[in-house]
Amino acid sequence: MVSAVFIFLVSLLVGAAAIHLGAQLLVDRDTGFRRATVTALIGAIVYTLVGLFLGWIPLLGPLLMLVAWIAVINWQYPGGWGTAIGIGLVAWIVAVLILFGLSQLGIVTPDALGVPGS
Repeated sequence: MVSAVFIFLVSLLVGAAAIHLGAQLLVDRDTGFRRATVTALIGAIVYTLVGLFLGWIPLLGPLLMLVAWIAVINWQYPGGWGTAIGIGLVAWIVAVLILFGLSQLGIVTPDALGVPGS
């Protein structure tokens, strides 16, 4: 139980930091870390729910999960779908790099990445 909570918190903080960095790069104004944290939390919930109900559909299920996650980013940040896709791409790259670094330090295991599409 303790390890599950730890993995959740690490994943939430890494996801929030990654989304925040993506938003800083692509949105013209500071949107704050709190918004990134809310986006990461809601995005994870939506991604999981879509995966639960539609993730089993070959090719379409994972695509719908990704679109749902990007839709949450689009809802939270100005700039439209193109900006949301860019934020999502930057967030994915940053999260993978952070979690890879943490796994190299022995803080998390590589299977605990918790990043869409990894």
